Amino acid sequence: MELDWELLLDIHKDMPRQGSGRDEYTQKAFELIPKINQPKILDIGCGPGMQTIKLAKLSDGEVIGIDIFQQYLDQLQELIEKENLQDRVKAVNQSMSEIKYPEEYFDIIWAEGSIFIIGFEKGLLEWKKYIKPGGFLAAHEMAWIKNNPPKEISDYWEAVYPDITTIEDNLRIINKCGYKILGYFPLPEDAWWEFYYSPLEKRLEKLKIKYKDDPKALDMINEDYKEINLFKKYNAWYGSVFFVMQKQ
Repeated sequence: MELDWELLLDIHKDMPRQGSGRDEYTQKAFELIPKINQPKILDIGCGPGMQTIKLAKLSDGEVIGIDIFQQYLDQLQELIEKENLQDRVKAVNQSMSEIKYPEEYFDIIWAEGSIFIIGFEKGLLEWKKYIKPGGFLAAHEMAWIKNNPPKEISDYWEAVYPDITTIEDNLRIINKCGYKILGYFPLPEDAWWEFYYSPLEKRLEKLKIKYKDDPKALDMINEDYKEINLFKKYNAWYGSVFFVMQKQ
């Protein structure tokens, strides 16, 4: 099915997050990184920026959130102003594939649920040059938590994200790309519900009415329902895993 970006943005409009995550897991990952005074942090694919704001509160540094969708950046800008963080946090319309900052500029690159867009290995390699020597990268990536998943969920992910692999394979990729792993942990089930799947389910109910005469839109809405229902059924087999690493 060809992706309709305008419809996708409507489906995800005003959502607190565009994927799994909670502030406590952002903090857990951040605490794996040694203390840095006034770090420069790049939050790639920041979406509405809940974790961008959390990173600013966890550090005394400068945080730049980049995304290509202005509606998400507008949400982030509202949060920046609400938290009075204009002096330390910026929302910038920029692609993760065309980062417009100097090489070795950032102490930390952060990517919560966004690296899959470019690919895990490709992201680690392409973003590495923007990290200072000995700097850090934190990202969470979809992975199989258990081996030999049931065919229904295996077929689904093979169609949606063929690059999904095991935690062990991702650790090998991290090493191959020239990073040292500092720690990793799967995001618990609650990281998916409060700020993502629960508000998404409510929004889908409204959109079913709005788009009741639009078969193409209803197909996209049903795909989101399918993702949620498969997660309910099979979340023991897969999930988003936070990997925190240091550039070697």
